[in-house]
Amino acid sequence: MRNNGTDDETDVIVVGGGGAGLTAAIFARKAGARVVLFEKDRQLGGATRLCVGTYTAAGTRLQKTRNISDSADLHMQDMFRVLGRHPDDESPDLRRIMAVEAAEMLDWLSSLGITFYGPVLEKPNSAARMHTILPNADAFIYFLEKEARRLGVDIRLEAQVSRLLKAEGRVIGVEVDAGGSRQTLRARSVILTTGDFSASAAWRGRFDPRMTEIDGLAPTSQGEGHKMGEDLGGAIHDDTFFYGPNLRFTPPPSKSFLTRLPPYKTFTRIMSWALDTLPQALLRPFMMSFVTTYLSPEPLLFEKGAILVNRNGERFANELDGLNFALAQQPEKSGYIIFDDALARKFNAFPHFISTAPGVAYAYFNDYKRYRPDIYHRGGTIAELAVSIGLSPEKLAEAVASHNTALKTTGNDSGRSPISTGPFHALGPVKSWIVLTDGSLMVDRRQHVLREDGSTIDGLFAAGATGQGGIMLPGHGTHLAWVFVSGRRAGIEAAKA
Repeated sequence: MRNNGTDDETDVIVVGGGGAGLTAAIFARKAGARVVLFEKDRQLGGATRLCVGTYTAAGTRLQKTRNISDSADLHMQDMFRVLGRHPDDESPDLRRIMAVEAAEMLDWLSSLGITFYGPVLEKPNSAARMHTILPNADAFIYFLEKEARRLGVDIRLEAQVSRLLKAEGRVIGVEVDAGGSRQTLRARSVILTTGDFSASAAWRGRFDPRMTEIDGLAPTSQGEGHKMGEDLGGAIHDDTFFYGPNLRFTPPPSKSFLTRLPPYKTFTRIMSWALDTLPQALLRPFMMSFVTTYLSPEPLLFEKGAILVNRNGERFANELDGLNFALAQQPEKSGYIIFDDALARKFNAFPHFISTAPGVAYAYFNDYKRYRPDIYHRGGTIAELAVSIGLSPEKLAEAVASHNTALKTTGNDSGRSPISTGPFHALGPVKSWIVLTDGSLMVDRRQHVLREDGSTIDGLFAAGATGQGGIMLPGHGTHLAWVFVSGRRAGIEAAKA
């Protein structure tokens, strides 16, 4: 790779083009800074594009229009209760900043053209504060990119920042690999927004060796920002939490109707009206195109008698204990959920559902059969089911027989049912994934990266999952709120630096 030397200078460099990076770039530019944003992928979005799209905030305009009483203090109390932690266990500044500013950022996102629906109640929260973006999470990136380009942010795709440059005790720029050449770009401030480290085996293994073989759901979340910050003396918070591993169905070969919808205001207003007005029976087909795309099979399916086999048709673990780790050791790290027709009929009505999107809908057996034909398999006999999937009929028959025999031996005290009533069904492939990780560079309330002794690294900021500062964010939508709150703060402070 050739080295082209220093090509230019700017005021603020943002490393990473997801929700936090685009927000930081926008607010740095609004503060008057010249901004260059580097994204290693060929498109913007990062993990934000892959999220379900729920945003949790207290005291929002949508809450007030529905007469929902809520506050940042109540949100703080709920988070600590869910975590089982006391405010003294961490510096409360960052969590309070998120709780206080999340509503304002939701209003700002709405001003860009983003439509939110709700809010809905997610237990064990004490108030309905989970807002859902319409039509899908792509809308975040669509409108953020539009605003960033309108303001004049210099966005450079397929540009991998390889290291930070430092002189006289402060960060002065970055080294970038792009277009077959290595370049350096000087700046007054650098903001790291590269996401978490869920897709990096090395980083996962550093904090929990069991996680080394579990793949990350967001392939771009490789922990580059963590490494660059640590290489310059930044402190990594060692109280790390893994969201996962858990089973998820592999994505469909093409996007569903709902995920292909453009985020135009006309469409989203119609969607919001429909969700408030139309009968559930009319809305259900559209909801299912979303729900059956992204979510996990419920453990209850296994508790009632389904088994999991690998690509060879072999049952390899107790489905009720350690299944997620065991699946990562199997061929292609994937498997198939096997069950009979009696269980299929059972999982066609509440409370026996296969998947759920909080506040949206429940998905039952017939929904997967209808909306996910790519992962649904059927056979009149176990042998026919095996052939339809591409498994060994002998090994699958042995797996089912051993399951049934074990239930007879134990007297079926577990409440699980044998697989005996044809036709027989399978859902899969499923894989074991880590959705995201909490464990980041330590930052102060200005999103300035900190050393172990609490001093700041001049010129270096971090936001989003890279700059979470050691706080853990329970429940759906809290991480997304932090993305935008921290992104704004990092952009403003970096422009001041």
